[in-house]
Amino acid sequence: MSTHSGLTPAPVRARAPRGVVPPPSHVERRRPDLRAYPALEAERRHGRGATANPDGRFEPVQREALHDGWDLGDEPAAIRTEVTLEKPRTIVTRNDSPDISFDRSINPYRGCEHGCVYCFARPSHAYQGLSPGIDFETKLFAKPNAAELLRKELAAPSYRPQMMALGTNTDPYQPIEKRYRITRSVLEVLAETGHPVGIVTKSGLVTRDIDILAPMAARGLAKVAISITTLDPKLARRMEPRAATPGKRLATIRMLAEAGIPVTVLVAPVIPALNDHEIETVLQAAYAAGAREAGYVLLRLPDELKGLVRDWLAENYPDRMKHVLSLVEGTRGGKMYDAAWGQRQTGIGPYAWMIGRRFEKAAERLGFNAGRRELRTDLFRKPAKPTDQLALF
Repeated sequence: MSTHSGLTPAPVRARAPRGVVPPPSHVERRRPDLRAYPALEAERRHGRGATANPDGRFEPVQREALHDGWDLGDEPAAIRTEVTLEKPRTIVTRNDSPDISFDRSINPYRGCEHGCVYCFARPSHAYQGLSPGIDFETKLFAKPNAAELLRKELAAPSYRPQMMALGTNTDPYQPIEKRYRITRSVLEVLAETGHPVGIVTKSGLVTRDIDILAPMAARGLAKVAISITTLDPKLARRMEPRAATPGKRLATIRMLAEAGIPVTVLVAPVIPALNDHEIETVLQAAYAAGAREAGYVLLRLPDELKGLVRDWLAENYPDRMKHVLSLVEGTRGGKMYDAAWGQRQTGIGPYAWMIGRRFEKAAERLGFNAGRRELRTDLFRKPAKPTDQLALF
C-alpha cells in the first residue's frame, strides 16, 4: 500500500542527457490505457458496476493498492454489501433548483446497490468519507426512522404540501428495501395524510406497494417514473449490474398502468455512441406497456464520475471510449461536465440539440405527454398528534 499527499513535495527527476529520450513516467507505464484509477481484481468486484474504488476527494491522503510480487494462491474475497443504520434529525430535503419539478424529496437510503456506473449520485458518498466507486455500491446507509421523522415534519404548523419526490438521489426500491421496508413505511404516512408523491425507480419492487399506490393514484395523489436506459440485456448487465432487467422494467410499467397508476418512462441517461440509438425503441416499448409521459436526461459526469465512467468504458468498450468521451465534451462546452442550470440535464451544442429533437419527435409521434397529470394537494390533512382530541363529528 502506498500513500501520497498534497503536503509532500514531488520527487525530483534527473534531467536526461541531450539527445536521449527519457522513459515515460511510472503512471504511463502502469496505465497504458490511461485509466483514471487502478482497477480492483475482477473476482472481488463481480456483479458490481464500478471498476475501481478511489478515495473520496475530501480525504487528505490518497491510497493505492500495489501488488507486492508474491503469489500465495489465495482467492480474493468477494466484496459484500454492508448496511449501516443511521438516525438523521430530519428526513425531508429541500431544494430551490430552477430546472427540476419538485422542491422537496426523501431518500430512505444513501448509496445504491444497483451499481449503475453512470449514477450522478456517486460523488455524494465522499461526504461520508467513502469512495464514489465500489463503496457507493457496497457500503450503504439506511434510515429506519424515516416514517417517524416524516410524520413529525408534516405535523409542523408551517408545513404546506407539494409533491414529495422519492428516489431523486438513490433508488428507494434498491434490493435492501426488501428487508428494511423504509420506503413502504414512508408511503403509508403519505397515504394516511393525503400527501402527493412522485417516485423514480428502476426496480420491479415498486409493484409490491401497488396496494398503497393504486388508491392514492385514484385520488390524484401518486405517480411513478420508471427509468429505462437500454433494451439490450447485455449492455444493461454491464452498466446496471444489480438493477432490474429491461424486460422486468417494461413488465413493471404494465403492472402499474393496469392498476391505474400514472407511469412516466425516463430514457436516462442517454449516453452518446452507446445507447443513444435506442431512444425511439425504448419509447415505443414503454408506450406499448402503458407509460403515457416521457422524459430524458443526457449523461452527466460530475466530479469523480468522470474517471469512473472512463475506466468502465476502457474495460468494457475500449474501442468506443475516446469517441464517447469526445461526444460528451461536445455537449458540455468542451468540458466533461457543466452544472449550469437548464443545461446540466440536456447539454448544449449540435449533438445535444439532435438528441433533444429526436426524443421530442418520437414522443410526439407515439402520443406521449399529451396531457400531464398534476397531483392534488387539497386532500392533505396533517397527521394527528398523540395529544390531539378526537373529533366529535
